[in-house]
Order: sequence, then structure tokens, then C-alpha cells
Amino acid sequence: QVRLVESGGGLVQAGGSLRLSCAASGFFFSSAVMNWYRQPPGKARELVALIFSNGGAVYADSVKGRFTISRDNAKSTASLQMNSLKPEDTAVYYCKALSLGTDFWGQGTQVTVSS
Repeated sequence: QVRLVESGGGLVQAGGSLRLSCAASGFFFSSAVMNWYRQPPGKARELVALIFSNGGAVYADSVKGRFTISRDNAKSTASLQMNSLKPEDTAVYYCKALSLGTDFWGQGTQVTVSS
């Protein structure tokens, strides 16, 4: 059974930092593409960052230079370090794994950035 469990969300002031973690199980983590998406209130879900099995990463323009995605294959964990947070980063953040052509989603974690 595939499980993706996000943690680390919360309330932070603008300019602050948070680190999100995604604990994965039930699939071959080291070969999966791991993604972080977010869904702001009243808006569509959008890709924030992804990391390939070789460690290569891609970022949305809105978070470049502020967010860093990483993975630990030994622990089957993906993380998103978020610095210099802005109120517009407020959203539910979701972890997604792409493994053997199938998407698996976590339940999401709320991030709220106050001005």
C-alpha cells in the first residue's frame, strides 16, 4: 500500500522559514520522481518543485532562489525547505510521487504566511 505523509506545515510570519517533509512507503522510492505541489485558497493546484532520481531539480519561477527540494533515498523521504516566505505562499502543500507511470498523492499540509 502506497503512503505519502506530509508534515511540517504551520503558521509563519512573512520572511520566515518552514521545512516540509514527505515520508513515503509502498513503492520503489529511489526511482520515483518526487514533487511538491500547492493549492492556494480558491485557486488551482500548481507545481512548486520536483526532483528526479538523480537529484536534478526543477522549480516554479515563483519560488526559485527561496525554496529547495531534496530527497533522502535511504529514508524514503522528500523535503521542501522554504525560506523568505511570502503571504502569497499560503496554500495547502501536497507531496506527489510519480512511480512507474502512476501518480500517488499525500493528504496535504497547510502553510499559512502572515503579513
